[in-house]
Amino acid sequence: MRCDIQGGGDSDWNYRWYKNSPVVIPFNIKPEYRISPVYMSNSGSYTCEGVKGNKFSKTSEAVKLTVSDQPQPVLRISPQWLNPGDSVTLSCEVDKTSTDWSFSWYRTVPYRAGLPSLLHESYSLQPLSGNVTTEDSYTLIPAGPTPTGGYVCRAGRGDPVYDTLYSEPQFLWSGDLQPSVSLTVNPNTTQHFTSKSLSLICELKGNSTGWRLKRHTETAWPSECPSTWRSITESTCTITSLDTWYSGVFWCESGSGEYSNAVNITVNGGVVILESPVHPVTEGDSVTLTCTFRHQGTNSKPKTDFYKDGTLIKNETTGEMTIPAVSKSDEGFYKCKSDEGESPESWVTVRGEKMCMITTKLPFNYLC
Repeated sequence: MRCDIQGGGDSDWNYRWYKNSPVVIPFNIKPEYRISPVYMSNSGSYTCEGVKGNKFSKTSEAVKLTVSDQPQPVLRISPQWLNPGDSVTLSCEVDKTSTDWSFSWYRTVPYRAGLPSLLHESYSLQPLSGNVTTEDSYTLIPAGPTPTGGYVCRAGRGDPVYDTLYSEPQFLWSGDLQPSVSLTVNPNTTQHFTSKSLSLICELKGNSTGWRLKRHTETAWPSECPSTWRSITESTCTITSLDTWYSGVFWCESGSGEYSNAVNITVNGGVVILESPVHPVTEGDSVTLTCTFRHQGTNSKPKTDFYKDGTLIKNETTGEMTIPAVSKSDEGFYKCKSDEGESPESWVTVRGEKMCMITTKLPFNYLC
């Protein structure tokens, strides 16, 4: 802070500084008052005046100093569920009242020495290509396997650079089934009843080691498959009695930073679930959605209505709805409803049509 006395110059003046009226420093021969480092307790209303012998200048107008805690940006990802070939936008938002920030972008990877880390997790942060931008958004264009995993941003400004905290990680998931590594669910449906069992299997086709199953919920960081779930094989987690808190997104990851497809599991404590495909379905395939009731008898098939994105699409069925050849227009949220209750919604992903080729030798064959 600098105290300038209009028309009086700087010579022979001493200076008094006030914070919220009491004197901060009784006399200072310099017209500047420096606080370094600054703390939240330094917040307040500051004024100054000049003193030369028995002569006093007028007291300056007050300047309000506000010292806020180290800000933490908020990261948003759109879309958060990724179809093959999609680009993704990461947006990093800092306090809207401040400007001139530069932004750094990171992907979470299993802990590696030499990389920055998040203090409360066993993850390191790997800078993305073109890591620092002056724009508060970053477009991620996947090359190769889709980048299931966590992403983090941080902002900085000034010289020397003042950095914010790291944002809370946000997760980007691919439902696409990669040929090298995948997560299999048994029973093969996204919705499950409480008290039933569920197995999740990391299928490894490469040489990676150290695989672990991870789970992420809306309110918590990912947690590993507890030892109480683990079956005899290291690649399988078996939950013998499901509860609603097991709901979340599951995926597999390796010590070398490889990620599998992800699956969104819903555990329902009610009486109705919708059995729908765990993985994306391909255009042209036949897909059957089944409405299952907790206490359904072998010959009992209650009349059922099916909804897509909240709109009734089929009513008074016997508990099943088949789409003979799905298309992109069939992608969306599905649920079923009967007199006994209503299922949660499940998202059905439809990916592009199968690529086929014709063999050049007689007889001609189609290979898809």
